[in-house]
Order: sequence, then structure tokens, then C-alpha cells
Amino acid sequence: MSKVSTDQKKIDWLLSHAVENVYPNREAVKERLLSGKQMTVYYGIDPTGPTLHLGHLITMRKLAELQQLGHKVILLIGDFTAMIGDPTDKAATRKQLTHDQVLDNCKLYKQQAEKVLNFTGANPVEIRFNSEWLAKMSFKDVVELASHFTVQQMSERDMFANRIKDGKPVHLHEFLYPLMQGYDSVAMDVDGEIGGNDQTFNMLAGRTLQRELKNKEKFVITNALLTDPSGKKMGKTEGNMIAMTDTAEDMYGKLMSWPDEMIIPAFKLCTDLSEEEIKSKEQAMSDGENPMSHKKELAQKIVAWLAGGEAAKHAAEQFASVHQKGEKPDQIETIALGKTEATLVDVLVESGLCSSKSDARRQIEQKGIRVNDEITDDVKASITLSDTPVLIQKGKRHFVNLTV
Repeated sequence: MSKVSTDQKKIDWLLSHAVENVYPNREAVKERLLSGKQMTVYYGIDPTGPTLHLGHLITMRKLAELQQLGHKVILLIGDFTAMIGDPTDKAATRKQLTHDQVLDNCKLYKQQAEKVLNFTGANPVEIRFNSEWLAKMSFKDVVELASHFTVQQMSERDMFANRIKDGKPVHLHEFLYPLMQGYDSVAMDVDGEIGGNDQTFNMLAGRTLQRELKNKEKFVITNALLTDPSGKKMGKTEGNMIAMTDTAEDMYGKLMSWPDEMIIPAFKLCTDLSEEEIKSKEQAMSDGENPMSHKKELAQKIVAWLAGGEAAKHAAEQFASVHQKGEKPDQIETIALGKTEATLVDVLVESGLCSSKSDARRQIEQKGIRVNDEITDDVKASITLSDTPVLIQKGKRHFVNLTV
């Protein structure tokens, strides 16, 4: 067992930096951390998509801090709960996934999580899957578990109340989701859980079950979420998050496209700058300083964290060339489509520049597409392909060369 650190400065940082709430309260959890007793804490991820994103890694940084203090940490893969679908923040029922789809989604999670967590050494992170216990539960077990909650408690959740108000269905299996996530805490017999503030209800369900089934007080630490100016969460569902499968150039470009209002929140959540340093930046921009230099610094720090310092440096240089000097990237991907004639709409979808035909038509109509450096706004346009590449550009930073 690794030696547990009671460094008060590190504990204060753990309980304050990028943290929104601590349950039951900061003082009680700080006292437990100062006791020197090793605790077991986990963070759970439902693999509903094939890659981790920046939001996951923000939360993992908290888990890493606990690991560095010597506590046992678990990265829980919700391979069972992902098949059901977390209703959190959803205006409609999630599409249910098969177990094979779920396992395929998470096959790169450990490799990506290694950017933050240590899976080797004297105190390695343990990976577990909640199908280990949830798939074995009988109907009797589920009924007994459900007896610890009321319909009123579940109905109070914002997303359920809003759906009921709008006349949209709330399925019974969605009511059961917090029970399943809550039972994870019991099955692993943890001392604490970390997650985004959108998971507060589910994590507190686990706190209730730990107390009632094991007479044990589980603490919960919630971190703030990175949101856009409208308050919408940055994530894979919204399609606006930095994914671990993105290239360094794409990460940098996405970060530079964020609105200025996100600069300070992102510095708070994604960097180790002190509160004083962040306040200084906030004041400078409030006094009229151009936010661009701060956004570039932010992008550099985040890309260096996720992709490495050299990749971040090159991404910054590429951004400056493509966006500020109007130059093309040093390297442009070449794709052979295997045909000599195709509609521009089909080409945009098949090359991956657009997500769908409707997206492609919209980009063309908005004059966001160039073919061999010429703007093309005809949604019925066709492209003739040969051994000589045709350069397709979407917006300012997406390029592809197409050949037959």
C-alpha cells in the first residue's frame, strides 16, 4: 500500500481548484484527507462514444491529484449503464446500445486516460466494469434497491420535470439509472466519488445507498463543467468538444474558435494557473486588452497537455500560417474516391469534411466551400476527378486533396 500524503496545501488545492461542490462539506472531507488513512475514490464513464474528450480529462485531473496523494483510485467503465443510457441533461430518451457497441467504444479509453492517470507503479489506477455486478442482479435485488428512493425524488430531477411538463415520455428504465450508478459505490465499497456537476443527483444516490446499506459516509466532489456562453455543456453530444482523437492542429483550431467568454473559465478548469494569475488576466481583458494573446496561451497549454509540447508548437505555427497569413497547411490529406465524377455534396460527405448531405448543402449555400481556391455556392455542382488532385476547402482550416 502506498504512503498517504497529508500535505495541507495539496489537499486545499484538491478541494478548491475547479471544484463546484463538496458533499457533505469541504471541512468534513478535508478532515478525512488529513487523517492519513488511504481511501478509495472513483470516477465513472459511460462509453457512449468512441473517444474521451476534454471534459473527461478535466475530471480525471482531480482523480490524479488523489492518486498522487497516495489514495486508491478506480476508473470505472460503465459498460452496463451505457447500454441503458444516462438521462442527465437529455430532452429525449437516449438510444440504447448493445454491449458489443459499448466495448468497442471504450477500447482506447485507457490509452487516452494515460495523459492524466498512472496505471503502473506502486499505486496504479484500477480499471473496473460495472457489468461485473449489475448484470448479475436479480429482479428481487432491483426491487430492494428501488425501495430506498421515492417516485417524488426521481421526478424532481430537472430533465424529468421538464419532459413531463412538455408532454414528452419518461421511461421507467431512466428512473432506474441513478439506482444503478448509485449501486456502483456499494459494489466497490468506495469512500468517495468524483464527477461533473451534472452528475450530482446520481452521485448523491450512491451516497444514500452507501449510508443505508453499509452505514458508510461517501464523500462527493463535483467539478464545474466547461460550457459555452449559452450555458450549454461542451461535450461529444453537442459536437463542440476537444476529442482525444483530434489532431493537435484540430485541437488548437477548435480552441481558437471558442468565444472570448470561455477564456477565463477554461483557464480555471484546464490549467494549473493560480487564482491570482487568472484574476490578473480577467482584469487585463476587462480593461481592454486584446483577448487573442490569452486565447493563444490557453490553446498552447491545453494542446501541450493533451498532445505534447512539440505538437502544440507546430499547431500554433500552422494556425498562424493558415488563419493569420492566409497560407495553406504544410500537409494536406489526399483521399482517393475511386470514381471520376461525383456531386460536390457527395464529395464533402465522403471525404469527411461534412457530417451529412444537409450539412454539405448548408456549407455550400453559405459560401463556406472552395474548390481549387474558388468559392462554389451551387448545391448541384459536380466534381471531375483525375490523377491531378482537386483541392477542397471548408471554412478557413479544413483542407483535403481528392483524386480518382
